[in-house]
Amino acid sequence: MTGFVLQPTQEGELRRRVLFWLPSPLLAIGLVALVVGGGFSAAGWTILLASSVGVGTLLLTLVVQPTPLPEGLAPPVSARRSLHRFRQFTHLRLALALATVVIGAAASLVGGGLYPVMAAALLAWPQMLLAMPTFFTITRARRAMEAWGTTAYLWHALSRPAKVTWPIVTPAVRAWRAQQVERSRESMRRKLEEKAWRKAVDEEKENSSREDGRDAQESSSMERTTPIRPLGGASADEATEVLPHLSAGAGEDVKDAGEDGDGSERPSAELRPTAVLPHLGAGDASGDSPRATVNRAARRLFERGSGALDLAVRRTRRGTQSVRRPESSKP
Repeated sequence: MTGFVLQPTQEGELRRRVLFWLPSPLLAIGLVALVVGGGFSAAGWTILLASSVGVGTLLLTLVVQPTPLPEGLAPPVSARRSLHRFRQFTHLRLALALATVVIGAAASLVGGGLYPVMAAALLAWPQMLLAMPTFFTITRARRAMEAWGTTAYLWHALSRPAKVTWPIVTPAVRAWRAQQVERSRESMRRKLEEKAWRKAVDEEKENSSREDGRDAQESSSMERTTPIRPLGGASADEATEVLPHLSAGAGEDVKDAGEDGDGSERPSAELRPTAVLPHLGAGDASGDSPRATVNRAARRLFERGSGALDLAVRRTRRGTQSVRRPESSKP
């Protein structure tokens, strides 16, 4: 039975299509029973409608046959066309049977009972059995196609290999598998993107750490300076006197901390206060402090008056005093 159903030929494919739709009347009866509440009685016109439609489709199934093949066809073309017409004839019979079931279900819903759909199912099952590719059905279809004298290689065409498929289940399974494959590809793509992002982040961190190390090395090399040796051969712990004359005594000699080109120390001269101008009369106050000398010179200038001040200013501006009498500008 499994080999009969799963036969991998064109005949087996058509047989599987008919077997797939064979339980459809039972499914329609069950759905209608749930809607109407399980009652069988219905209006008479609904039962008549369903029965008349079923009888009409059954007569079409018995009477209608495939059209004849045109004359002068080659054997391969004849086999291909005969297979195509027989497939269309089988689908037509299935469509008529399913239409009968649909009309019977609608009549049952309108009438409120199960009699219309049951009558349609009883008339639809013979049509499905006639659509089954049996020896009787194939023989009648082949004779109808050979009515104009062209040989129909229908048996040869039905024996060609074909994949084992079901009408609705196989496309649904293919779509589900394609969706799963797409999801797996999407997840793999996301993983690869995340991996590449992590790699880029690690490389950026490594580059930044290298740059920080280089900057630290450059800054440390720039901050390196030659240590300052203590002045005058003193130890590093002793404080260096920047201005020695401020901390030394009045009569103490201060030695210069620098060295000549030959390495010998040269003594520095004693630091003394600034010399006072001799014309101000402060030559005798060489031993006093600079502030006292300046104050005394200012007092003498004020004692002499404006003439002494004018003389001092003139000497400051022109240098030496002129002994030449200026010429009068009067006539």
